[in-house]
Amino acid sequence: MAAQPEGTPVWADAMFTDLEGAKSFYGEVLGWTFGESSTEYGNYTQAYRDGKAVAAIVPPMPGQGPGQSAWVLYLASLDVNATAERIREAGGALLLEPMQVGTFGSMAIAKDPAGVVFGIWQGGDHTGFELRDAPGSYGWAEVFTRDTAAANAFFPKVFSYKVRKLVDDNVDYSVFHLADTPVLGSMGMTPQVPAEVQSFISVYFVVDGCDAAAERVAKAGGQLVFGPITTPFGRFASFVDPQGAAFSLIDPAAAEGEPPATVEVA
Repeated sequence: MAAQPEGTPVWADAMFTDLEGAKSFYGEVLGWTFGESSTEYGNYTQAYRDGKAVAAIVPPMPGQGPGQSAWVLYLASLDVNATAERIREAGGALLLEPMQVGTFGSMAIAKDPAGVVFGIWQGGDHTGFELRDAPGSYGWAEVFTRDTAAANAFFPKVFSYKVRKLVDDNVDYSVFHLADTPVLGSMGMTPQVPAEVQSFISVYFVVDGCDAAAERVAKAGGQLVFGPITTPFGRFASFVDPQGAAFSLIDPAAAEGEPPATVEVA
């Protein structure tokens, strides 16, 4: 498979203290099955939907504190070292320096100036999602931040995004494009968001029926944070799983209304 354009979301994973609990939760909510844990890579465990890789989970490394479980979105890089340098030049920081992961590829973990954590991935044998934009797989993501100006300046410097802002006084929302393809959103936190919530990238997984999926989340021990609500992009809701990882679910087939107008700002 040819390398995807730099900045394309290509993978997502999360660290969980209770790996079996995470398997049970996401298996019930999204219909995931799981492969064998890779002991060579810290028991990294891939998740599958319909036999295709859609994400991964991993336990903390020995001696590492439990920390806060969180989904990490990886953005494509053609040269992980060059991308890491652009991150530094744009005012970001590297939390994990570029490293080779066997024959699978190379990675790094970074954060933007407002503290939004994300990964970069230069694919080798592992090129990323084998299934996306289908039930049980990745569908969208948003930089959910208290400083959209910083995010909207930083990410285009790293990945050559074009930024289009929604023409809507009620919401601070922009979309990052690669050529004409929208790849990532940027959403400003409202004052109603608790102060302890740090800026992060919210990962959306696709479902067939958001309300039914929300019921599965509740049954499996997750907590509803927002929604469900119907938008021109689909019916979605946001949650926190039993181990504290935030995520969203969206049913694009349930979209209603016309998408709002946008204007290019960068």
